[in-house]
Amino acid sequence: MRPSSPRKGLAQHLLEGFLAFCLVAMVVMVFGNVVLRYAFDSGITVSEELSRFAFIWLVFIGAVVAMHEGSHLGVDTVVSRLPRGGKVFCLLLSELLILLCCAMFFWGTWRQHEVNATTTAQVTGISLIWVFGLGYFTSLGIALVSLRKLWRLATGRLSDDDLISVRESEEDLGDSPQGGSPMQPLTLEKRA
Repeated sequence: MRPSSPRKGLAQHLLEGFLAFCLVAMVVMVFGNVVLRYAFDSGITVSEELSRFAFIWLVFIGAVVAMHEGSHLGVDTVVSRLPRGGKVFCLLLSELLILLCCAMFFWGTWRQHEVNATTTAQVTGISLIWVFGLGYFTSLGIALVSLRKLWRLATGRLSDDDLISVRESEEDLGDSPQGGSPMQPLTLEKRA
């Protein structure tokens, strides 16, 4: 059974919409540049830089969305076999490590803030704080998701399935028409 997924609120819909916009913008700018270079031996210089920025935004904002949905990669081989107390300990340890990483990420972004704010991109002239300043958003966003999970753990609102933060595969989804794993191959039965 899959852990209960959180309901999607307005903020998550807006973030997912922005991610879709970044992806479409990247495709249009890169494809458009390829066509212009191949067909007309020219290109739009700004589109190369903006597509790189869109990719960075896609990754950093997507990390927060993935953390909220619990869809980051991980290995649950050992944790899934532990008793509830072991699962609670592992979840607590992993969430505290995540918070430590978020604090380091925020601190690093803070230390580089002045450099990024005063440096501009070569082609567009955009201040690089609009690119690397996403470290603030990502570190705070992931930290909030982690703090929420720790709060749910402290108040006893996590089921045993929710104690395992990640899954190795989608074997527990059971969304296939046959009721099994969507990753299992179909087998043909011999009829007598």
